[in-house]
Amino acid sequence: MPFPSSPRARSGPRRRSLLAVGPAALALAGCTAGGDGPGDPEDGPSAADRRARARAARDSEELVERYDAVIAAHPGLAERLRPLRAEAVRHAQAFGGGPGRKASSSPSSSSPSSSSAAPSAAAVPADDKDALVSLAVAERELADRRAKALLDMPGELARLLASVAAAGAAHVYLLTEGGA
Repeated sequence: MPFPSSPRARSGPRRRSLLAVGPAALALAGCTAGGDGPGDPEDGPSAADRRARARAARDSEELVERYDAVIAAHPGLAERLRPLRAEAVRHAQAFGGGPGRKASSSPSSSSPSSSSAAPSAAAVPADDKDALVSLAVAERELADRRAKALLDMPGELARLLASVAAAGAAHVYLLTEGGA
């Protein structure tokens, strides 16, 4: 014959103790879930993150200018290059750049890419194939630079850099082998 369960033989916390401890635990969790450190009172991006995003946006805007120069010099390539150019515009927008913003050509920009400014139409190679190769080289250099930079970036920015670097690598393929 089974023994009836005793109301005093309960295991685990009682309802009253949970009601008393619950709000205190939530308040404590809320106090510790704030920013990443003492210098980060808000959940917004740090100054280093903003600089990295601005540089990435500038790099994408310069790439758009390269596409524009090649399309202007080789109108026959326009149909093939427009989707890749559109992607570069979207990348600039993802980093906070985009329409209305012009790539900074000031000497104060300390990026190594500032010495390799976007080519003018006169600097674009005369041959279609060479023009595509020059775009592929620019895409590859930028993708490699972003892949290296993402190692020092926090979560979301690192994921965005990785995604855009992978897209750049795909553009290299499309420029060199995909449509040749």
